[in-house]
Amino acid sequence: MLAASRSGALRTFAENTPLLRPVVDRFVAGTTTDDVLAVARELAVDRLVTIDHLGEDTTDRERAGATVDAYRALLQRLADGGLADRVEVSVKLSALGQSLPRDAEKIALDHARQVCEAARAAGTTVTVDMEGHTTTDSTLGIVRDLRMDHPWVGAVLQAQLRRTEADCRELAGPGSRVRLCKGAYDEPESVAFRGRSEVDRSFVRCLTVLMAGGGLPMVATHDPVLIDITRHLGRGRAYELQMLHGVRPHEQRALAAAGETVRVYLPYGTEWYGYFVRRLAERPANLAFFARSLLTRS
Repeated sequence: MLAASRSGALRTFAENTPLLRPVVDRFVAGTTTDDVLAVARELAVDRLVTIDHLGEDTTDRERAGATVDAYRALLQRLADGGLADRVEVSVKLSALGQSLPRDAEKIALDHARQVCEAARAAGTTVTVDMEGHTTTDSTLGIVRDLRMDHPWVGAVLQAQLRRTEADCRELAGPGSRVRLCKGAYDEPESVAFRGRSEVDRSFVRCLTVLMAGGGLPMVATHDPVLIDITRHLGRGRAYELQMLHGVRPHEQRALAAAGETVRVYLPYGTEWYGYFVRRLAERPANLAFFARSLLTRS
C-alpha cells in the first residue's frame, strides 16, 4: 500500500475512478476552500480542528508558492468566518519547497514564515508536520527557526523512529506544542521500530516524557489503549487528543462530550491520493471499509 502511494499509474487510475469518490470523502474534506470550511465549521461545534492543504514532495517552486497562497487565503477565511479560535493549520514542508533541487531549506523556511505570519494575523496557530526520516533534522531545524518569532509553532514527532524519545526530551520545554503520532512512513529498521508492539512501547515512553514536560502534548492516536494511557498520564494538566477526520468519529464525539480536548486533522485539496492510500495502509479496518464500499457500489 505504501508503495502504491508513490505510483503515478495507480494515482491516475484512482483519480479517474468515480467509485472511489465516496470512500475518499470519508477521509478528505473535498478539494476546495469552501469544501473544507463547511466541514470545519461543523466539526468545530464540539471539537478543535487542524486543516492540511494536501500536497507534498513538491519539486516545482511555483507550485510551492501556490501552496503558500492557498494557506494564506484559507487563514484569511478562518479569520473572516470567526473560526480562528478553534481551527489552526498543519503544513508539510515538502509542499513548501523542502524537496526543491536548489535552496530547498531556505525556500521552505521563507514560505513557512509567510504561513506563520498569516496565522498570527488571523489569530490562530500552525503545526509543522513530520515526513520521512531523511527530513527530520531539516524539519526540526526549521521549526526552531520559526519559533524564534512564533513560539507557538507546533512540531510533530513519530514514535516509530528510534530517535524520537530524545527529541521529545529536547522539545518538551515550557510553551512547546508537540504532536506525537506513531508514524505512517515505511522506514528502515536501522532508524525505526518495525513491530507494532515496539512502536506502541516507544509511543508510551515518548508520551511520558511529554507529559512530564512544560509544553502541550498533542497526542495523535486512535488506539483505545493509548487514549486511556494518555488520559491517565494527563490528569491535572492540559493536553489534546488528536484524531483523523473520518476515523472513529463516534469516539471523537464521545471523548469531546466527556470533557476531553479533541482536535480533528482535516485534509483537503486536489492532491489527496498519497494521503488517502496511507490512511488505507495504516489500519486493516480502513482497507475493509474501502473494499465494502467498492463492492456495494459495483
